[in-house]
Amino acid sequence: MASRTAQRFDPQPFLASVGNGRTIVKYQRGHPIFRQGDAADAVFYIHKGKVQITVLSEQGKEGVIGILDPGEFFGEGCLAGQPLHMATASATSECAIARIEKDTMIRKLRDEPVFSQQFMEYLLSRNVQIEANLVDQPFNSSEKRLARILL
Repeated sequence: MASRTAQRFDPQPFLASVGNGRTIVKYQRGHPIFRQGDAADAVFYIHKGKVQITVLSEQGKEGVIGILDPGEFFGEGCLAGQPLHMATASATSECAIARIEKDTMIRKLRDEPVFSQQFMEYLLSRNVQIEANLVDQPFNSSEKRLARILL
């Protein structure tokens, strides 16, 4: 889901400096990190493992909207005032996830302009990649339907 530009961002110095307000939690495969509708009160960083992001429609249909790899952040909607998670995040393998409390993350973004700029660039690059993937989806499914018809 993240572009190669986003992967160049090295948050390790920031993560090492957080101290209070950061915890490392281990999750087994299939365990939720948070559920759609839970309070959005932290940003998460994947140290190890993979995380699947899913949404549940009002009709009860579940859709996968992303698979995240080590080195990626998620749950950053809380920084924009999102009170509840709009999706569910679950471990798809054994994971080690850093949980950074919202207040801690906001303080670090305010106090560390270099990190703030890098984090913003990371998020923007990831969003550009997500948009590109979303634009490709209708065309790819149309092409697949056409291929089925022609075969």
